[in-house]
Amino acid sequence: MQTSGSKPCSCPSFKLREVASMYFTMIAVFLVILVVALQGSAPRGSDFPYKVPLDPQGLLELSWNVSYPKQAVHFQLLIRNLQFGLLFGMSDRGKFENADLAVLWSDGRNSYFGDAWSDAQGQLHMDSQQDYQLLGKWKAPEGLYLLFRRAFSTCDPKDYLIEDGTVHLIYGILDKPVHSLQDINISAIHRGLQRVQLLKPNITIPKLPSDMKTMEITAPDIVIPSQETTYWCYMTELPHGFPKHHIVMYEPVITAGNEVLVHHMEVFQCAAKFDSFPHYNGPCDSKMKPERLNYCRHVLAAWAMGAQAFYYPEEAGIAFGGPGFSRYLRLEVHYHNPLIFKGRRDSSGIRLYYTATLRRHDAGIMELGLVYTPVMAIPPGEDAFVLTGYCTDKCTQLALPAAGIRIFASQLHTHLAGRKVVTVLSRDGRERQVVNSDDHYSPHFQDIRMLKEVVPVFPGDELITTCTYNTEDRSRATVGGFGTLEEMCVNYVHYYPQTQLELCKSAVDPGYLHRYFNLVNRFNDEEVCMCPQVSVPQQFYSVPWNTFNRDVLKSLYSFAPISMHCNKSSAVRFPVCTVQLSKAQDKADPSGLRAGSWSCWGNAGGSRTLSPALVLRTTWPEPPWLCPAGFVRSELHLPEAVWRLLSISAGLAPEPRRSARWVLGFWQSTSGPSRESTLLSASVQPPNAVTRQNVKDKGL
Repeated sequence: MQTSGSKPCSCPSFKLREVASMYFTMIAVFLVILVVALQGSAPRGSDFPYKVPLDPQGLLELSWNVSYPKQAVHFQLLIRNLQFGLLFGMSDRGKFENADLAVLWSDGRNSYFGDAWSDAQGQLHMDSQQDYQLLGKWKAPEGLYLLFRRAFSTCDPKDYLIEDGTVHLIYGILDKPVHSLQDINISAIHRGLQRVQLLKPNITIPKLPSDMKTMEITAPDIVIPSQETTYWCYMTELPHGFPKHHIVMYEPVITAGNEVLVHHMEVFQCAAKFDSFPHYNGPCDSKMKPERLNYCRHVLAAWAMGAQAFYYPEEAGIAFGGPGFSRYLRLEVHYHNPLIFKGRRDSSGIRLYYTATLRRHDAGIMELGLVYTPVMAIPPGEDAFVLTGYCTDKCTQLALPAAGIRIFASQLHTHLAGRKVVTVLSRDGRERQVVNSDDHYSPHFQDIRMLKEVVPVFPGDELITTCTYNTEDRSRATVGGFGTLEEMCVNYVHYYPQTQLELCKSAVDPGYLHRYFNLVNRFNDEEVCMCPQVSVPQQFYSVPWNTFNRDVLKSLYSFAPISMHCNKSSAVRFPVCTVQLSKAQDKADPSGLRAGSWSCWGNAGGSRTLSPALVLRTTWPEPPWLCPAGFVRSELHLPEAVWRLLSISAGLAPEPRRSARWVLGFWQSTSGPSRESTLLSASVQPPNAVTRQNVKDKGL
């Protein structure tokens, strides 16, 4: 299990450990709960700052703390109404197959504790390396407490690697005696999952102002619908003339008894361009919900189960009220009611702490990732389809102050097909820092997460957001958009000082997508309708998803020019060029063309106007070009994805042989190994064509 993203272990090999232990753990670690002694220093009950209910009935309550110096997590598990044991553990997506487990069970006379794992069929096995370390147990009026420890990384391939981001916790309750792990049938026990962020950052709580006031934005004593999932929307408004304040922290307000039902909550600011918004109190997906509420999308506060209070840095606060701020706010509460409780009333929400003593900086929220558009689509039946959105260097060069900005928090967001999300900071063409990453992302667990360290971003930096999707359960393409069954790829980054830049996102150039549909028409028996009245989603729905069409779409998204959206809060774009090409490299063929970023400057080197003009910035493979500025005709072996893109661009049939060469015509504006060249033409030549030649004249 410790594979994805895991760092090389300095531990002895697994076989050496097996030899050293001689499987003594198979017996010795069946610790009899009645006689267990403390193994090392155990934290006190007050030392567990994080807490979450595991099951809908509240029978299991987990508390934990994180020790970064010791690279370990201490768990305190409260079991109310213990029967004959339980299973607790972690797995990639919350399944009981291929899971890492701590098991407490009883044969009716004695109780035992051990580290176990489950195979692909869900059969339990005792682990030869015991990494869940039982530290103590005690009984209290409320139930039985277990205290145990687990290292982040154990060097055991059967163990789950505890990483930053979402962790899927699983549990199962044993209601009858069992004599061995093999007797446990996981399909027959009461079980479930809970999602948390285990590795919370160690953040020093900033000093709060003395004139701080509070405002609660809560649901008005609603009746929670008797269905498993409900998103409830409630509109509220600030008083007339409410002056500018700074929000400096916020925390959840949960109605007592509903802790297991309130899954997550968000407060959205409405668009200031509207003078008023209709009042509404009801399900967010109701047909009765006013259409204008869709303009209340600017996240002001967000909380998810297991999260604590959110604090802004001492030098910044989020602006609240005053000129340019809408008086109208929308509360959205996600209720998770799998046991279908009826008649539960709720007044949960979020408590805002704000001050009239403004801090040095206004904090801002910026959207990174992909534009909400159907041109970005995922074929059906994909287990890990990747889409990437760019906030380019040209946008940050224009929009950010010379001193840069500081990102201190982040909220990742996709819809139901999202599985992984990561945003990286790139500077001078090199990846410098991961801003936020979640390799076990779930769309059902989204909160604003404080970063372990503030990330500085300067003019000319790039912010690249990549999302991975799974559509194995879908029969037609999933397009980008606002619908639940459509997709998004977004990172809402919280930063200071606030700038005019509110949205820095991209999408593939629609013209190149049109060429893709043309290509599908030419090389497939089934026709994709290109009629003007047919929408992009309908065209995607009619694509026959064979291997060729899937691979060419992947190539298009990896290498085609992109449309850049570099928007102010007024939705007006900064004056940057709208066509770029994503950075990529054919790792299977390092000697191939290394694609740089493409820009639509339109005039190459000030010497010639081109329509359309694509400028390729790249470092060419050895031997470097030493040609003077002028027209250059070059023949290169190209990575497969690049020649597929050129097939689409030039309207040519894709050459199926990797040995085929393309003759590319460039207008070269500078000399040296790193240069700008404008692609003028592209054509296919047989494999025995001349390898490279320079042409002095300015025509083909």
